Amino acid sequence: MLPGSPSTKGAARVMIAGIGGASLGTEICKCMRLCGGYQVYGCDVSATAFGLYESGFAGTYLISRQNYVQNVIEACHTARATWLIPGGEEPMTLLGRASDTLAQAGIRLVGNDPSVVGLCADKEETFKRLAALGISIPRTIALSQPADLEYVGLPCIVKPATGSGGSAGVFYAVTVDEALIYAEFIRRSGRVPIAQEYVDVDEGEFTVGVLSLPDGRIAGSIALRRALDAKLSLSYRGRGGVVSSGYSQGHIGEYPDICRQAEKIASAIGSRGPINVQGRVRDGVLLPFEINPRFSASTYLRALAGFNEINMMLNFLIAGKLPTPTTIRSGWYLRSLTETYVPDAQLK
Repeated sequence: MLPGSPSTKGAARVMIAGIGGASLGTEICKCMRLCGGYQVYGCDVSATAFGLYESGFAGTYLISRQNYVQNVIEACHTARATWLIPGGEEPMTLLGRASDTLAQAGIRLVGNDPSVVGLCADKEETFKRLAALGISIPRTIALSQPADLEYVGLPCIVKPATGSGGSAGVFYAVTVDEALIYAEFIRRSGRVPIAQEYVDVDEGEFTVGVLSLPDGRIAGSIALRRALDAKLSLSYRGRGGVVSSGYSQGHIGEYPDICRQAEKIASAIGSRGPINVQGRVRDGVLLPFEINPRFSASTYLRALAGFNEINMMLNFLIAGKLPTPTTIRSGWYLRSLTETYVPDAQLK
């Protein structure tokens, strides 16, 4: 618990599933420590997960990948945690599919509606849906032949239709041959490649958190304009292109038009929880290139700015407390990595 934060006596017990280093899970824990009033537990499948040894947790559990959902349930029961938050994309997908099983075990999954999670799990389908709903998007197509690239143009982005959160498996291609090589690499890994129009960064790249309540009402949103001049923020830079990494940092302030456009996207796809919209701006229009129906790894930066979406969501689910308008503390929100030491005998 952070110095000066409220006591956790009688507090809601919350389990975070997935607490690797510099991950969404550990950032969620920091948000909950910031506001206090929770007993926070964590679990992970890796013995070297940073969060297993982080003092901010009331307790942590090493669990097996085998029978993952049942192991998470057992960890929750051991900790007497009745609320469960996925700490990453894979836990979100696995636990989301088992929301009924979790409910039968007395555990409430804190996340978006399974239908929204399912839609956003397939980027090709997501962008088709957005286009059909009248949302402006970068030109996007499943990449199987050279003619597909005539539609999106060059340079372009090539990435998997599934599982590219944090810029994993995202490539910047400047020629047809290069794009097809990247596509074949993705295909051989068992996934479907898509090509997407490259949008430059002249008008900014944003990551926007939009929190919707279970009835679809927008609880609030917050935008961060990404700074792309630090190594931690970049996955690739060269040949006229920039690809950001999964570590957002930059300026948080009043960006009402950007937030309004992100809220429109959240409402259009029926979001019923947290959603993170990443996009670049062209002619004042936010063009989304990644939509994740979960809390973002930049959620702690948002909490520092005055928008603690974790606490807002839990307060509503636990006590029915409606979020109130927040004053955003404008400024630059920067991040780095943290180290820890674990003696051999203390490895879980």
